[in-house]
Amino acid sequence: MASTPAPPQAPPKPTWDPRRPAPPLPWLRPTIRIRLTLLYGGMFLIAGILLLSIIYLIAAEALNVGSELPFKITTGNVTSDICNNLPSNAPADVMNKAMDSCVNDQRQHALDNLLSRSLLALLGLAIIAFAFGYAMAGRVLSPLGRILRTARSVAGSDLSRRIELDGPDDEIKELADTFDDMLERLERAFTAQQRFVGNASHELRTPLAINRTLLEVHLSDPGAPVELQQLGKTLLATNERSEQLVEGLLLLARSDNQIVERKPVDLAEVAEQAVDQVHGEAEAKGVAIRGEQKTAVVQGNGVLLERIALNLVQNAVRYNVPEDGWVEVTTEVQHGHAVLTVSNTGPVVPAYEVDNLFEPFKRLRGADRTGSDKGVGLGLSIVRSVARAHGGHITAQPREGGGLVMRVTLPV
Repeated sequence: MASTPAPPQAPPKPTWDPRRPAPPLPWLRPTIRIRLTLLYGGMFLIAGILLLSIIYLIAAEALNVGSELPFKITTGNVTSDICNNLPSNAPADVMNKAMDSCVNDQRQHALDNLLSRSLLALLGLAIIAFAFGYAMAGRVLSPLGRILRTARSVAGSDLSRRIELDGPDDEIKELADTFDDMLERLERAFTAQQRFVGNASHELRTPLAINRTLLEVHLSDPGAPVELQQLGKTLLATNERSEQLVEGLLLLARSDNQIVERKPVDLAEVAEQAVDQVHGEAEAKGVAIRGEQKTAVVQGNGVLLERIALNLVQNAVRYNVPEDGWVEVTTEVQHGHAVLTVSNTGPVVPAYEVDNLFEPFKRLRGADRTGSDKGVGLGLSIVRSVARAHGGHITAQPREGGGLVMRVTLPV
């Protein structure tokens, strides 16, 4: 009799718990709230003790001075160094009133002296308290400054930086540790993305390059039928569009990050190179290219900045009017920023449709641009990504009579 098979065992449970272990006595944890409470409570207590001590000493001195008799009896007469209005050989009631007035004056003088000294003591203690509180606040908030400096360095795509905060296990250290964990996950994600972009670049380019070579070889055969040559040209154009699409997607993926290695790049030279590359296409379409390129040096990647100018000029030439069209390309420095402006004649663009131009594979009225013979629909998306990676931005405004004014602003 066959034995029944044993049921499959359940997989072992993970022994690692991502949650932070709870301390055995959470109410004894030196949290920032407890530390601030003890710090400022102790400061107020010390300041109060000092103020009471100073007032006590001043009051004791004032009472000692005020308890002394302000007059002396000499040979039947009353004399005083403080009260100058004591009568001599006066009746008893007049003399008593004069002495009471003298005692009251001396008491008021002692109280005024006590008040003035107390105000001076309070002012001195306030200055000391503010200075000590400022120093203590800086000491308590210094870990936050360290976190802020690390966050600023990470904003420049330096994901290898870590805070590694030492000190008591309070809320600030927990925040720093959580920030370090987030940076580690981000670094792994960006590393995986860069690896994927590199692998995709190789895997996608290789078959397209093979297809292009095979098609060019078959098209070079003079004995091929006309129908086959026409089909080969169509496939070659489709393959070229696929290559442009792959290059655009890879460039868009790479340009979404900040530029780590920056070098001085003159936007005037970049614009001139872009104009030279599009000059032949502009002449074929009857579009005149004009404009003055002034020196505007920025810190960035020259290849990506050249792609900005090239995409803008190509779009300005391709999306233009059939006759008497023009494209104006200018570079200059305005208010501490380098500005590349590309304006052109062309079809009327509604203002509410301008934002759609920067979306991948989008054109006016939301139609796909993949079927257009003017591009693959990634030019302006790449321009926006590259501008953001350099810390700049791009704006588009419709021109009166048709066309657009594209303005790229980059920090100098």
